[in-house]
Parts: sequence; structure tokens; C-alpha cells
Amino acid sequence: MAKASARTRSSKKSSKSAKKSPRKSTRKSTRKTAGKSTASGSPHALLFPDLESELATTRRMLERVPNGTNDWRPHAKSRTLGELATHLAQLPGFGRIMCARDEFDGLAPRPPQPSFTTSAERVKLFDELSAQLRSDLRQMSWQQARTPWKLRLGDKVVLNAPRTQIIRTAFVTHSAHHRAQLGVYLRMLETPVPWSYGRSADEEPPAVVV
Repeated sequence: MAKASARTRSSKKSSKSAKKSPRKSTRKSTRKTAGKSTASGSPHALLFPDLESELATTRRMLERVPNGTNDWRPHAKSRTLGELATHLAQLPGFGRIMCARDEFDGLAPRPPQPSFTTSAERVKLFDELSAQLRSDLRQMSWQQARTPWKLRLGDKVVLNAPRTQIIRTAFVTHSAHHRAQLGVYLRMLETPVPWSYGRSADEEPPAVVV
């Protein structure tokens, strides 16, 4: 009987250890997976996978702006074509400000705005700022990505969110907004509108080679 009870106690112990071990391994596995998911991708790679396509779309639109039409506007309340295209070309620079600072005051004094007469000049500026922005985003750490960023108008805070969320809203989406406006300007000037997320009335996107 003593031998039988010893076997029973032994089997109970092994049964308990068998039940506990899967939980431990699951916890360890979860911790390892969580660590790998952050380590395996930078904020640039995981949060801005569409950056290159967005920049390329903006560049195509800026290239189409016809020279000699900088003062044209569709309505008295609208920006001129030159103002709109120049603002769009400068937006990667605003993205750089979001990378370098923790806040920005929209009412603070600013340096004089550049004046361009040709689309080639605007595209050159856009290319330079875009290259710098790519470098800034590639060097960004997760701590920087999650840091709160504020947009102020004097004492009034109008935006307060994680840095990368602001970059998405105030640069990527902001650029798409002004590209759409620019597309309307081009259409009204009888200028072929380039394709963007799909075909336009004038262009088909290039075939994708799989």
C-alpha cells in the first residue's frame, strides 16, 4: 500500500508540473514575440510604408504645373497657382520640423517665403526637402515617434498627439489635400492631370510587374 500511495503522489506531482509548464512557455513566447515586433521594424518602415508613393505622386503633380500661370486662380478667395504649388513643394520641410522639434507655433515670425517662377524650381526644392525628410524618418527612434507633439497658434494648442500621428495628419494627408486642389487647377487650365491612386481622365498608371 505504501508503494502504491508513493506512485500516486508522484503521478500527481508530474501532472501538476505538466499543467504549469505550458503557461510558462506561453508567457515566455509572448514576451519574446512582443520584443521582436518592436525590434524588427523602425517607425519609418512600419508607420510610413506609403511614404515613397506619396512623395512620387506629389512630384508628378508639381511637374505638371504650367509655367507662366503663377498668378492664375480659379476664384478671388483661392490661392494663386504659384502659391498653392509652392506650398505643396515646401510641405516636406514642415515634416522635418515635426521630426526635429516637439512643438510649432503657427503665429511665430517666419523667414521670408521663397519665390519661384518655374515648376522645375519647385520640383528641385521638393526633391531636396524630401531627401532630408527620408533621412530624418529613418533615424527616428520609437521613443521619438511616441513623444507628444504640439501645434500652437500663440497660446492656443490646436493639435497635441504622438509625433508620428501628427506627421501622418499634417504632412501626408495635408499633402494629399493640396494635391487634390492642384488637380482641379490643372483641369481648369486644360493641363493633363497625372494619375495618383489610380487612373485620371488623362493617364493610366504604369503596369505593375509581378
